[in-house]
Amino acid sequence: MTGLLAAYDAQLRGVAELRGARDVREIGPVAVGVFPGGEGFASYRDLAGLGERRVRSLVNQVRAHFAAIPDVRTAEWKTRGHDIAPGLEAALRDAGFEPEERESVMLGDAALLASDVPLPDGVVLREIRDAQDIRAMERMQAAVFGHDDGDARAEHTIARLAAGEDVLLWVAEAEGRVISAGRLEPVAGTEFAGIWGGATVPQWRGRGVYRALTAKRAQAALARGLRYLHSDSTEFSRPILERAGMLRATTTTPYVWTAKA
Repeated sequence: MTGLLAAYDAQLRGVAELRGARDVREIGPVAVGVFPGGEGFASYRDLAGLGERRVRSLVNQVRAHFAAIPDVRTAEWKTRGHDIAPGLEAALRDAGFEPEERESVMLGDAALLASDVPLPDGVVLREIRDAQDIRAMERMQAAVFGHDDGDARAEHTIARLAAGEDVLLWVAEAEGRVISAGRLEPVAGTEFAGIWGGATVPQWRGRGVYRALTAKRAQAALARGLRYLHSDSTEFSRPILERAGMLRATTTTPYVWTAKA
């Protein structure tokens, strides 16, 4: 576990977490940038050795940076549970950053998750890229998670593929209906790929479908020469990934600042 977490900190945090952002710069040890749509993001690899006063100063500098950019509507500072950062959460709250739901950072060795998992009779796995398939996948996931943004998310995913982004999508189907889905996002310049978007309709849960999708994505990661898998998971999906062989390495809590109208 120590090796996995060290690789995660070294390869997926700081400037690495701002791929695709514009105006990326560093404020002390904190990397900041703005993503399309006016979403600011702050990341760092380590704040160890900084006292509470310095941590508070950094938070205030980051907030001031985003507040000075006219098109930034929200900004996220993503904390991790294993970090040593005295007074960080209090400083974030005092600066107007509100905590969202805490999630588990799940890490795994792709080779240990790549074994084929038997599928229930009548279920098939399929990699997809077609717009119609993507719309069916996103509508299923929106229904499972209780969102109403399936069509909007589908168009966003279709646009990402059209732009050449490295995103791989799989669905599980039964009787021509999407019953589970997930995507793999290789992280350029690292040994990692992200496992995201996992959802299974209620009547098919607990039957190995999602574990089979996880195995398929692990196999795809290995084929790309990638060693590790990572995912931020709610308490709904964490046990599923644990059964698939991933480990809960730490926690992450997004703190979000919203610009005043």
